[in-house]
Amino acid sequence: MALETWLIKVKRTISKHPNHKSNVGVLSFEIASLMTKLLHLWNSLSDRAIIRLRNESICFEGVTKLVSNNELFLLKLSCAELAENINLVAKSISRLSSRCQDAKLRCFNQCFDSFADSGHDFHLWALSSNDMEAKNKKMATLIAITAALYKEMEELSTMENNLRKCNCFSMKDQQRLYCQRQEVKHLKQKSLWNTTFDNVVSILVRSVFTILARFKLVFGLGFYKSNSNFLKPPLDTLGASALALHYANLIITLEKMIRLPHLIGLDTRDELYSILPSTIRSSLRGRLKGILGFIANDPLLAVEWRSAMGKILSWLSPLAHNMIKWQNERSFEHWDFNLLPKTNVLLLETLFFANKEKAEAAITELLVGLNYIWRFEREMTAKALFECSKIV
Repeated sequence: MALETWLIKVKRTISKHPNHKSNVGVLSFEIASLMTKLLHLWNSLSDRAIIRLRNESICFEGVTKLVSNNELFLLKLSCAELAENINLVAKSISRLSSRCQDAKLRCFNQCFDSFADSGHDFHLWALSSNDMEAKNKKMATLIAITAALYKEMEELSTMENNLRKCNCFSMKDQQRLYCQRQEVKHLKQKSLWNTTFDNVVSILVRSVFTILARFKLVFGLGFYKSNSNFLKPPLDTLGASALALHYANLIITLEKMIRLPHLIGLDTRDELYSILPSTIRSSLRGRLKGILGFIANDPLLAVEWRSAMGKILSWLSPLAHNMIKWQNERSFEHWDFNLLPKTNVLLLETLFFANKEKAEAAITELLVGLNYIWRFEREMTAKALFECSKIV
């Protein structure tokens, strides 16, 4: 944490007093995460990813049930999200480009907007696919070395802090400290830390131009600017009501309980009920009214409920897990390399655009089924214990 605090302070100082001739230094960690986003975007636009989008994501049962069965609408959703991600990366590159000496790089923002609007690449920054793959390998290497640098700097910071607390330290400690400092120095030379803004931004600029060119090839020129409002969720969705993440956690909790209903105690059941939104509570009370007094001892009905819940979870659970993945990958600290995007999950594959009423109906159905299975398990356990007591 001490290292992270220091890095933030240094970054703020650099932001206030930019030096065009200097190396990127502490900003290397932010740049490394930016490069990772570029790699992720490029992979999201690969032939394999687009085929998956068209043949799997858009056609997935959970998406068609809760989001939409209109393929064109879903395609526009995915297109809008990718375009937004490209724009966010471009804005970050624009901030870095202001530190460059090269006048062309300092004009990146205007050049990017022109390329987005008209397709004119005045400086021929867009690369061929083969050149882009080579550039990606270079970026991946720089990312790995910069991540290693961050780890070693953390280790050095911890080591120095520990030694300061000691009144005396041995020759061995001094040797370890010297070796650690040399390792950090070595990695700074090889990583982004020792690279100039012009060199780094040149890599970033060419990458984002190539990604935008690929985007236009896949989705068409007009899509890039025309879908900016598509990411605003309709009022009847979980995203609009800010419940998508909560419902995702609820569904995952239910999934675990359904798998092991015999482990659910009264306290666990009460805790589950306490986190249910009022609309689901009301719906659940209506469904359970009049049946709570009946004994749950029908094994055939228990089998039917297990089958029904399994079918619901087969399409509902992936949306919930994707929601968690999507959220986690976008809430990381910009130099936490362990949490950088690793999947191609899009918002349409989550609960964000899910219809609230339909999602709640599915969750209520799971709760009703779980209620029966839970009572059935308790009845069977009680019956078995009673039979055992008679034998004894």
